[in-house]
Amino acid sequence: MRQRGVNRVVMAVRDIEAGREFYEKLLDCEFHPGNDEEAAAYGVKMLFSFDAGIELVAPIEGRDSYIEKTLDERGEGIVGVVWAVDDADASKSAGEELGVSTYYTLDYSQSQIDRDLQGRFSRYYEHFMNGRGTPLGNASVLVGEFDYPEG
Repeated sequence: MRQRGVNRVVMAVRDIEAGREFYEKLLDCEFHPGNDEEAAAYGVKMLFSFDAGIELVAPIEGRDSYIEKTLDERGEGIVGVVWAVDDADASKSAGEELGVSTYYTLDYSQSQIDRDLQGRFSRYYEHFMNGRGTPLGNASVLVGEFDYPEG
């Protein structure tokens, strides 16, 4: 089954552990780590709670990152939305026609899904899009294909 609609919101926090404690208590959920190496390449740490539909991102101290700049400009809070669509490549193409650039693509193998996403999906493919100067605004928008295992 392929999910449609909002997959999760991305929340920027200054301290990943303090953010975890806050949102776990607020939403009665549990967070899991993602791919730490991949996140570190962007100067961030991240945690997922797919059950609650939230991803936390925090800057790695001493690293220049988009999240650090965003926190300095706007403070903690929503920095992005991940939309589940039927065809991520078609959404990417439509975005390009509308002036939305894509700056990163993830296409996880099943072993990566099992390791980094608790095996929740049978397909995990997404494009990171920059909506500045478009109706998307300053938030990051991701479009992805998220299939769940049969059963």
